[in-house]
Amino acid sequence: MLKTTQNRIHEIEKNGYPLDFGIVFNHAFENYKKIAVYAGLIIFVFFILLIVFVSVIFVAFFDSAMILEKMKPENLQLENLSLNFILIVSGVSVLLSSLFSPISAGLIKMAYCAERDEEFHVSTMFEYYKISYFKELFIATLLISIFSTLLSSLIDYAQIPFIGFIITVTITLFTILTIPLIIFGNLNAIEALKSSILIVVKQPLILLGLLVVGAISTLVGLIGCCIGIVFTVPFMYSLYYAIYSEIIGFETTLEPEQMF
Repeated sequence: MLKTTQNRIHEIEKNGYPLDFGIVFNHAFENYKKIAVYAGLIIFVFFILLIVFVSVIFVAFFDSAMILEKMKPENLQLENLSLNFILIVSGVSVLLSSLFSPISAGLIKMAYCAERDEEFHVSTMFEYYKISYFKELFIATLLISIFSTLLSSLIDYAQIPFIGFIITVTITLFTILTIPLIIFGNLNAIEALKSSILIVVKQPLILLGLLVVGAISTLVGLIGCCIGIVFTVPFMYSLYYAIYSEIIGFETTLEPEQMF
């Protein structure tokens, strides 16, 4: 853990911190405008390639008729799914989320670079696959996803989806700063999770408000043409960066890549 980050977290633990909704939102929005198109195009291309790859895997290893049968709307209704199937899908979701967590970190790093008028490239999105970062990001996301995805899936299977939704939102809220704390603050996975909870508990309502407004702003991309969401998704990562910047801040001489 960087000494400056450690000191700031101890200060927050003792005295809390001020946080202005409008300042954070404007900070996020102004930064988002700098990365929206570039990050959106990268996300679009990445997911097209991912869909093609997954489709090839399914066609190669599974019977296409069986896949089409399973994809029928009536077979995807929750009451028609077995517990084993739900657990398998949840497990795959957890694994994929953990493997792709460095991409989320890369998008947050783009916001960092944009604010400083530094160049960022496609490689920026993947630079946290370095083993020192990847290990901590993978562990942190794995722990978060296990609690969130598996627990909410089990609750949904018990047909109380509203409780599952509340649990998912709560976990997302209290772990919102985990990735920034790892890539900017040099915390390990467990330290980042604990610190994120400690920080959020001091201002939960404002942070929840920012999270909700950020999610709504992202969903605006679904209006008219669903493809637009790839250009609004980067707003959430700009928001994560802005929240970290306003609460923890940066030393002017500190570069994230110098931490390891």
